[in-house]
Amino acid sequence: MIVAENLVKEFKVTERRPGLLGSLSTLFSRKYRLVRAVSDVCFEIPAGVKAAYIGANGAGKSTTVKMLTGIMTPTSGRALVAGLEPYRERRRNAANIGVVFGQRSQLWWDLPVLDSFRILRRIHDIPDTVYRRNMALYRDLLDLDALGNTPVRQLSLGQRMRAEVAACLVHDPKVIFLDEPTVGLDIVLKGAVRELVNHINAELGTTVLLTSHDIGDISAICDRVLVVNEGEVVHRGSMEELLATADTRAVVFEHRDIGAGPDAAVALIETHLVGASARVVHGGRIRIEYPVACWSARQVMGFLLERFDVVDCVAPEPDLEMVLRRIYTGQPAKRSETVA
Repeated sequence: MIVAENLVKEFKVTERRPGLLGSLSTLFSRKYRLVRAVSDVCFEIPAGVKAAYIGANGAGKSTTVKMLTGIMTPTSGRALVAGLEPYRERRRNAANIGVVFGQRSQLWWDLPVLDSFRILRRIHDIPDTVYRRNMALYRDLLDLDALGNTPVRQLSLGQRMRAEVAACLVHDPKVIFLDEPTVGLDIVLKGAVRELVNHINAELGTTVLLTSHDIGDISAICDRVLVVNEGEVVHRGSMEELLATADTRAVVFEHRDIGAGPDAAVALIETHLVGASARVVHGGRIRIEYPVACWSARQVMGFLLERFDVVDCVAPEPDLEMVLRRIYTGQPAKRSETVA
């Protein structure tokens, strides 16, 4: 459904010289340098898949999405969305896709939200039954009626984002691109947006490509992950495969204090489990983080049972935020060749 073949996007940036004389000289003689925002990106997302396209700021996420939606033309390479090259067949592509950009609006700025939906209905020639079905769903999940007759320009960011998400879905697109769709929303409305996206995917088979810094959005919506770093895709596969690349795991346990206080317990753990770190967390529990190259979960558990009177012990799943932080800071996890 979404194919990126060796996508490259370069921008020509003017080199400005320092000082007043330097600024004046650029009026007569300019020098440019090429900045590569996206570098040889390749991936394929089958129909009906919910994929996250994630990376640090400046990694090339939004630029890639803009090429896939037809807003930008790649410097080289090719993109296909539902069989169309989006930047060559923009009108046909627009009928197939829905887009949410967190800082850009597709609604009419001076009109109330519901008037914008009536215009979108005419633009996309949406059948009455489809329009009524969708609007009933949005009223139920996103409480659109609460926005009343307020012009879009007077809405808060959270209110506008509710309307933007609904507007991108109103014509039952085959593919939706969501760029920070829950920015400005409270926890209840974030949950509603996630529920809505999962609902339309389950009911209509809509393909979803999400870019977000909200770990909750990624975990609640997506079943595939593409991680981009410095313009290149460095991981592709399922969420489970990404988490499996974590080189650090954790154990959280509670024990009966039989003489050794929390500080002594932490010191004992770090002395005997070389390379591990321990700290006291909420409720007096102790969290141990250990490198998987040095210790297995069985070894750590065995040590704790031997040295402490353990009353509770859990081994939480690897933390997605921690895995991504390692990638962003130049310590990439092992690559996966699994097709997204």
